[in-house]
Amino acid sequence: MNTGDTAWVLASAALVMLMTPGLAFFYGGMVRSKSVLNMLMLNFIALAVVTVLWMFYGYSEAFGNDAFSGLFGNFDNAGLAGTVGQLTGPKDHQIPVLAFVMFQLMFAVITPALISGAIADRTKFWSWVIFLAVWVTIVYFPVAHWVFAFDSPDGSVLGGWLANRIKALDFAGGTAVHINAGAAGLALALVLGRRKGWPKEPMRPHNVPFVLLGASLLWFGWYGFNAGSALTASDLASVAFTTTTVATAAAVLGWLITEQIRDGKPTTLGAASGAVAGLVAITPACAFVSPLGAAAIGLIAGVLCALAVGLKFRLGFDDSLDVVGVHLVGGIVGTLLIGFFGTTSVNSGGADGLFYGGGFTQLGKQAIGAFSVLAYSFVLTFIIGWVIKKTIGFRVEAEAEVTGIDESEHAETAYEFGGIVGAGRGTGKVSSTNSVLEGSKS
Repeated sequence: MNTGDTAWVLASAALVMLMTPGLAFFYGGMVRSKSVLNMLMLNFIALAVVTVLWMFYGYSEAFGNDAFSGLFGNFDNAGLAGTVGQLTGPKDHQIPVLAFVMFQLMFAVITPALISGAIADRTKFWSWVIFLAVWVTIVYFPVAHWVFAFDSPDGSVLGGWLANRIKALDFAGGTAVHINAGAAGLALALVLGRRKGWPKEPMRPHNVPFVLLGASLLWFGWYGFNAGSALTASDLASVAFTTTTVATAAAVLGWLITEQIRDGKPTTLGAASGAVAGLVAITPACAFVSPLGAAAIGLIAGVLCALAVGLKFRLGFDDSLDVVGVHLVGGIVGTLLIGFFGTTSVNSGGADGLFYGGGFTQLGKQAIGAFSVLAYSFVLTFIIGWVIKKTIGFRVEAEAEVTGIDESEHAETAYEFGGIVGAGRGTGKVSSTNSVLEGSKS
């Protein structure tokens, strides 16, 4: 066992775990105050549900020896059987299997959590929990097998069809995570329908500092997401770390410049969204492109995603927090641009793209990877969502949506707006709030 690599993978797993609470803050700040707790819970519960399913059968379904034509793994490792005390990886870089299991678990957790932003402000909590369990079982775990499960060098273990037959490149989850979640978000937004009053009523973020805090936590955790996917404390991890930083910074600039030209003002929300767009786009490409290529990918993603978020108004689908515009579009951009900016000078295990003499071959493979995952995820998610809607119901009642989903679903509110005034009256003292009110009256 290589202890340095093991420490890096475990630390990276912890960084990726932090991304789910970070996502909760990112999404939570963007919704209205009356539904912020529901939004936080839709994210946080993924840690509980997916972890248990991953232990029982999810890891085996995703990374077990192939069971059928590269579509999903067998269940020999159900209950994490055969993983304790075992090592995996190349000679001199072996890590415990359980370190890899925990690292990949965090990918499985955050992927369905990303979907929740598309259906914010109108979702029943327990219906979402059921959706989580079904969706990861028949969508995420198989797609993870397609993309992340590689054949063993000796051929004793076979993996997924995209990674091994098509050889589409995806270093850290542009297809399995972001295109997958973005397509699912679009499907669920169509199944649940528009929020009450959208798009006529303003539905502005209730806490922009939360949004920027969440984006910052995502950026921090993303180093584990991308650089950790090297599974070694190596030059390749350093490349992924560097390209992740450069692409994200370039995307922030691209988004803000687009806002300035289009709207006349750069916004804090735009800066946070641009950072996430850059992180999404560089995810599949982070270990296959140079820093200059990463800057180009980030800039392109920042501009295109900033423009894409407006499509929901033109096309009429209510993607509440722009999961489609950021994750689906950003994931497609990053996956396809490997076919242009990929270079074996960075990673001999990659491929040369069009700009490095590789022609259109790799671009074609990237397109197959991107659009096969998109189609599979959209169709299966639409069916799952429709069945839940027609059976137990997926959307809260109209009255609860208008008055406050937090109270109807969780019997809580995020903020006690009347607490200060009430305390002043109850003690016979005049609070600072009351003083201001009385002064304004006089």
